[in-house]
Amino acid sequence: MNSNRPLYIPVILGTARMGRMSLHPARLVTEEVRKRAGVETELIDIAQIPLPTDDAGEAIKHPGYSSKMERADALIIVAPEYNHGYSGLLKHALDSCLKEYIHKAVGIVGVSAGPFGGVRVIQNLLPVMRELGLVTIFWDVNFSSVQKVFDKDGKLLDESFVRRLDKFLKELIWMATTLRHGREQIPLD
Repeated sequence: MNSNRPLYIPVILGTARMGRMSLHPARLVTEEVRKRAGVETELIDIAQIPLPTDDAGEAIKHPGYSSKMERADALIIVAPEYNHGYSGLLKHALDSCLKEYIHKAVGIVGVSAGPFGGVRVIQNLLPVMRELGLVTIFWDVNFSSVQKVFDKDGKLLDESFVRRLDKFLKELIWMATTLRHGREQIPLD
């Protein structure tokens, strides 16, 4: 494994709604990933990916998004909970790639305006991640009552989330490193 090459772990903001409260957690997660030595990241906003809606799956693959997924060693998905589920646009974007995800780690950050912190969106995304070939870590971060966690300008009001993110990112980086070694050094057949 080329240990000199930094891990690339993009953060995917999984909603395009106006006034989305998940933007603040997505920015916080991206900032925390940037603090990690040997890791590169960027925030990928699915609202900015021009995906057509007159077809689906790999037929709508966007070259820029696809190349970032190919390069990625792991993903972080920041997903708001909408009526116990995830956004259709997130699923649409995720489905546009397939081979790009195989044997890569993924961590999910759930966001909710309610008291359950997006646990249902995480629960609903887990089988989707498996079907896409991603390997989920066992730590999640849940932003419940998100409107009370950040002020209107996006300033974090509850520093305990930094400790939660630390634990989450340690696990994700370990898994990303391990899986990259496997992809590069261990033949599947």
